[in-house]
Amino acid sequence: MRRRRGPAQHKPAQHRPAQRGSAQRRPAQRRPAQRRPPEPRGHWLLVAIAALLMAGALLLNAYAHNVVGETKPPPADYGDSAELERIRSGGPLVNVSGARPLSARPKPRTVALTFDDGPDPRWTPRLLDLLREHHAKATFFVLGAHVAEHPELARRLVAEGHEIGNHTYTHADLGAVPAWRARVEMSLTQKTLAAAAGIHTRLARMPYSSVPGAAGYGQLAAMRLLGDEGYLVTFTDVDTSDWSRPPADEMVLASLARTVDGEGAVIMFHDSGGDRTRTLAAVDRLLTRLEKKGYAATTLTDAVGLPTAHTAASPGERVLGTVLTFAQRASFALVEALGWFLAVAGALTLLRSALFAALAWAHARRTRGRPATSGVPQWAAAPPVSVIVPAYNEKAGIEATVRSLVRTDYPGQVEVVVVDDGSTDGTGPIAASLGLPGVRVIRQPNAGKPAALATGIAHAAHDVLVMVDGDTVFEPPTIGHLVRPLADRTVGAVSGNTKVGNRRGLIGRWQHIEYVVGFNLDRRAFDLLGCMATVPGAIGAFRREAVASAGGVSADTLAEDTDLTMAICRRGWRVVYEERARAWTEAPASLGQLWRQRYRWCYGTLQAIWKHRGAIVERRPFGRRCLGYLALFQVMLPLLAPVVDVMALYGLLVGDPLPVVAVWAGFVALQALTGWYALRLDGERASVLWALPLQQFVYRQLMYLVVIQSVATAVLGARLRWHTVRREGTFAMAGPAVAKPAAGRPAVRRGRTVRGANAPRRRSRP
Repeated sequence: MRRRRGPAQHKPAQHRPAQRGSAQRRPAQRRPAQRRPPEPRGHWLLVAIAALLMAGALLLNAYAHNVVGETKPPPADYGDSAELERIRSGGPLVNVSGARPLSARPKPRTVALTFDDGPDPRWTPRLLDLLREHHAKATFFVLGAHVAEHPELARRLVAEGHEIGNHTYTHADLGAVPAWRARVEMSLTQKTLAAAAGIHTRLARMPYSSVPGAAGYGQLAAMRLLGDEGYLVTFTDVDTSDWSRPPADEMVLASLARTVDGEGAVIMFHDSGGDRTRTLAAVDRLLTRLEKKGYAATTLTDAVGLPTAHTAASPGERVLGTVLTFAQRASFALVEALGWFLAVAGALTLLRSALFAALAWAHARRTRGRPATSGVPQWAAAPPVSVIVPAYNEKAGIEATVRSLVRTDYPGQVEVVVVDDGSTDGTGPIAASLGLPGVRVIRQPNAGKPAALATGIAHAAHDVLVMVDGDTVFEPPTIGHLVRPLADRTVGAVSGNTKVGNRRGLIGRWQHIEYVVGFNLDRRAFDLLGCMATVPGAIGAFRREAVASAGGVSADTLAEDTDLTMAICRRGWRVVYEERARAWTEAPASLGQLWRQRYRWCYGTLQAIWKHRGAIVERRPFGRRCLGYLALFQVMLPLLAPVVDVMALYGLLVGDPLPVVAVWAGFVALQALTGWYALRLDGERASVLWALPLQQFVYRQLMYLVVIQSVATAVLGARLRWHTVRREGTFAMAGPAVAKPAAGRPAVRRGRTVRGANAPRRRSRP
C-alpha cells in the first residue's frame, strides 16, 4: 500500500533488465531538477465561497418556506385603549397612518371575497376559473415566497382584473417579530410583485388576523408600522375558517349571515395551505346565492369606493424583484437537486454494500475450509523468488522488514534485494550489517520509488517477483501464499492482504477498519469481477513477463502500484487476491501524516485513471468496470460528500432532526454490519467497531477533503511532490520480525504487535 519517493520527484531514466544473477550495480541517473507549478491553495477559497453560497441558498429556501424564523399562531391578544376601541368598532379596512384610526365598510349589497396564503399552482387557477364563470372579482392576499415561485399566477390575477394585497413574505406574525423583520417581510413581497406583475400594492393583511373586534395590543403595534409604510390594513367581517375544512354549507351559511339586511361584507377564504376542495365548493354555492340576492362580488377597494390598490413599480424595484425571484427559485432547485443526489447516493451506497458483501461471501466460500493448495494450479517445484524492497529513509523499520522476509517458511529459494534509494539516515548500512543469507543491498542516488523498483527488478535473479515496502513485515507463510496463484499461467499479479500493525490509537483503529473493509473486502469483489485496480506496494507478487509486457514500473504517476496493475490488466493478465498472504504495515500515526499519505495516493490514482482512460473503450471489460467504479465511488461521490454533511446540518438546525438522526444511524448500522462481516472474514475482532461512529465526524471529512484537494491539484495542472511519511518504527519496537500467528488469527492482538520470532517470548494469558 505504501508508495514512497524521496524529497525530489524526478522521473528516472529507464532501466533495462540486467542478466539474471548479475551483481553489477546500475544506479539510476538523476535528471536535473525542474521547477514545477506550486501546489494550489486558492481553491480552498473557492470551496469556502461555494459552501457559503450553498448555505445561503439553503437558508433562503428555508426562510421562503417559513422554516427559518417560523412563527406560530399567536396567543390571545387583549387590551383596551381608545385607539383599539375605534378599530374594533369600525369597518374591516383600517387606515392607522394618522392621529386616529379611520375605517371603511363595503357598500350595501357588495361583497368583497378575499383569499389568503396564495398563489397556489393547484388551487388558485381553479378558483380563478370559478370566479370567471360567475363574473366575479376578488382580492388575493399573497405570500411573497409563493409569488416568487409562481409569478405567472400573479400576472394572471392582475390580467383578469383581480386585486392583490400583501400578506408578508413567509406568513410571519407581524405582532410577534421585530420591526425590522416586519419591514423586510413586506418589502420582499413588494419586490416579488414588482418582478412578477410590475405593481406594488397598498393593501395588507396581517397573518393570523381576523375580525376587527379581535384586534389586540400586539396587532396594534404592527398596524401602526404598516400605516407608516403606507398600507391600508384589512380585517374581515366573516372568517370562514376554511383552513379547518368545515363543511361547505357551513361556510356558506356563515357568509350569508352578514347579508341578511343587505349589508356589505368582507369574507375571508384561503386558496393555499392544504386541500381546498371544500373552499371551492363553498365559493361556488355562495356566489350562486349572492347572484340570486342581487349582490355584486368585487375587489376590496371597489367595494369600499376607493381607487385601486395597485401602483406601478419602478424599474429598479423590478430588477431587484427579478434577482430575488431568481435567487429563491435557484435555491429551491438546488435543494431539490441535493435531495435527489442524496437519494441516488444513498441508493448507490446501499447497492454497493450489498453487492460487495455478496461477492465477498462468494469469494470466501470459494476458499473456506479448503487447504491452502486447493483451488489453484500447483507448481511442479516451488519456483525461486526475488523479493524487492525499495527503501528511502526506512531506518526505523528496515531491519524488521528484512528479517521477516528471511524467516519465511517458503520451501523454494528466496533472495531479498534491498534498494537503498539515496537514504540519508543509514537505511542501506543497517540492512547490509545484518549479514543475513540471501540478502543483497543495492545503493543508488535518490531517484524515486519507481526507479528503485526498476533497479531491483534489473538485479533480481528470478522470474517471480515480490515487492514489499520498507516499513512492512511478512508472516512466515506469506510468500508461499502470495506466489502460489502464479502457477496459473493466466495470472500476472497477486495482491496480498495488508494489515495495520499500529492500531492502538483512534487514528490507527480507523485505518484498521478502513483497510479491512474498504481495501480487503473490496479486493475480494474485484477478484471475482476481474477488475483489480491496485496490487498494493506493501505486498504484491508479479510475474516478470507480466511486468515487462506492461512496460515495467513507470514513473508517470505517484501511484506506481495502481499504474502497474492497470497496465498489467490491460495486457490481458489476470490479477487476483490472496487473503491468506498477510503483510503488516505501519500506518500514519497523526492526522497530518495521514493527510500527506492519502493526498499522494488519491492524486496518484487520478493520474492512473487519466493515463489508462483508453481502457474504457477496449474490448476487455476491465476498463469499464475498474475505471467506472473508481470514477464514481472514489472521485465523484467523495467530491459531493460535503453535500451530505451540509444537508444533515441543515436538517438538524432548521428542520425536524429525527429523520436526519434516523438516516445517520441507519447508515452507521449498515457500515457496522459490513465492517463486522469483513472483520469476521479476516479473522479480526469486531470490538474495534466502537470507533466506527466517531469516524463519521473526523476521518470521513478528512478523506473527502483529500479528494477535493487532489482534484483541484489535477485540474489546475500542478505537479504534486512526493510526500514522505514519518516512520515510528512500530515493528522495530516490537521485535525484528513477526511470529507466525495462530491459524485464522491476526498477528496483532489487543492493539499490540506480536513480538518477533527471535525476540524474547512471553507467556500469554489463557
